[in-house]
Parts: sequence; structure tokens; C-alpha cells
Amino acid sequence: MTITRKSHPMIKIVNNSFIDLPTPSNISAWWNFGSLLGLCLIIQILTGLFLAMHYTADISSAFSSVAHICRDVQYGWLIRNIHANGASMFFICIYMHVGRGLYYGSYMYKETWNLGVIL
Repeated sequence: MTITRKSHPMIKIVNNSFIDLPTPSNISAWWNFGSLLGLCLIIQILTGLFLAMHYTADISSAFSSVAHICRDVQYGWLIRNIHANGASMFFICIYMHVGRGLYYGSYMYKETWNLGVIL
């Protein structure tokens, strides 16, 4: 009798993607920083777009537009704080991601290097 997760066509896709994922046995938490970088980048883009909707770049009204975002826009203070702290988190993740790549010698793999350059 075969296992359902290996024989059913729909469950087989999920099984090959999540359960029987071909990963090395020594994978650690250091490998999560690539996906965290993507998440930080998406959050930065979204919060930046929301902030740009209310920001005025004119020299005489730039400060008042930031005050308007923090006081009058619903959750504007939260969006601004997420955007500011998300930038710091992005750089922490990128340093950890590059450090992991240097530690494990990922610069020797041509495919990995080319994919990083393309991104």
C-alpha cells in the first residue's frame, strides 16, 4: 500500500515542496535571512508607497506633511515607524545573509553568485 501523500496528484505537489524538500541535513536558522530579506523589501515598498501618498516634497511644507502623516492619517505613525525600523531590519538581514554566504563559501558556486547578481 502506498502512502497517500506520495500518490495523490494534488497532495504530491505539497509533499514535494514542503515535506520531502531536498535540503541539506545541516541546514540552520542562518538560511532564513534570504526570505526575511524578501519580506523586509516588500514591507518597505508597501509602507513607502503609503507614505508617498501623503508626503509633500516642497521645502516649505515637507515638515508639515510629515506631521500630517503622523497626526491625521489613520495609523500613519505606525506606517512611518514600520518604514523607518524596517530599513534597519533590512540592513541587518542583508549583513547576516552576506555573512552566512561568506562563512559557508557560497561565493564559489557560480549559479548562486549569478542569481545574487541578477537580484
